[in-house]
Amino acid sequence: MTDFTAAIQAEIGITRHSDWVIVDQKMIDLFADATHDHQFIHVDPARAAQTPFGGTIAHGFLTLSLLAWLDGSITRPAMPPVKMGVNYGLDRVRFISPVRSGSRIRLASTLVDITEKAPGRFQQTLDVSIEIEGHAKPALAAMWLTQFTI
Repeated sequence: MTDFTAAIQAEIGITRHSDWVIVDQKMIDLFADATHDHQFIHVDPARAAQTPFGGTIAHGFLTLSLLAWLDGSITRPAMPPVKMGVNYGLDRVRFISPVRSGSRIRLASTLVDITEKAPGRFQQTLDVSIEIEGHAKPALAAMWLTQFTI
């Protein structure tokens, strides 16, 4: 085991949090435009106010798509420069609570496993959730698999 893998193994089980970010209506509208998903619960505040949500909510896939950006704000131990990193997939994705427009969210990320697949190429498994400020239940929970080369 290299010094790098030993240092990363020491991170298993530690939960780290991203910065908070506001999911506002502009972000929701831009996502709707990009994905052509203009369902009224996302983009029509007046109609959405009449639903059990009480206002517009972010697309579940918008919340999911913020994983990588939120992960970028998490401070982690120093490691060798990553030459390339890619998403490998997600397991057990669940959309648990809606994210109302104007809510603050953050990523909670716990390293579950890391495996060296080939010399210098690693796969990590992260147990992730998107927390909503002031709410007991998260917006989403998933197992996130990424691969990277150092």
